[in-house]
Amino acid sequence: MKNYFKYPFLSLAAFLILGFSSSLQAQTTMEEFMSKWNNSKQFTIDVLNAMPDDGMDYKTDPEAMSFREQIHHIGTAIVGISQGFLMGKDPGFSIDLATASKADLADYIAKCYDYGAATIQALPSDKAGEVIEVFGNNVSRRQVMALLMDHSTHHRGSAIAYLRANGAQPPAFVGF
Repeated sequence: MKNYFKYPFLSLAAFLILGFSSSLQAQTTMEEFMSKWNNSKQFTIDVLNAMPDDGMDYKTDPEAMSFREQIHHIGTAIVGISQGFLMGKDPGFSIDLATASKADLADYIAKCYDYGAATIQALPSDKAGEVIEVFGNNVSRRQVMALLMDHSTHHRGSAIAYLRANGAQPPAFVGF
């Protein structure tokens, strides 16, 4: 009778140990996050530079953001969310999207990512786990950092689809 309980118990124990250890390994250090952040910055700029000048105002439909607006939105969201939820200070820069060249927009995006990086790195560690209300949800500031990355990826993905619709070759994805 003891053997009937021995193997399921050992299996359960092994499952719990593996599950616990893998959850510890799933954590990202600040250094790893910032490496991925800088990769996201460069990838966004590469996507912007891949669009021909005559495709900058391309929209998939009249209600959608243009390619130019998608890229701009990535930057403004980084700044706005960093200021609003990650204790960021005034960034000290802006852009007039209506008159901005592609080079101006690339410079703006670089500044937005750099501002986000500086804000994230300046966030005191005791504040990173603090739960705050963000867009009607109670989340930690660390989750806001992940939101910034996810948001950038989402809109960059849309911009990549815009590239393809204009016959432009998107840059190759670099994961790390």
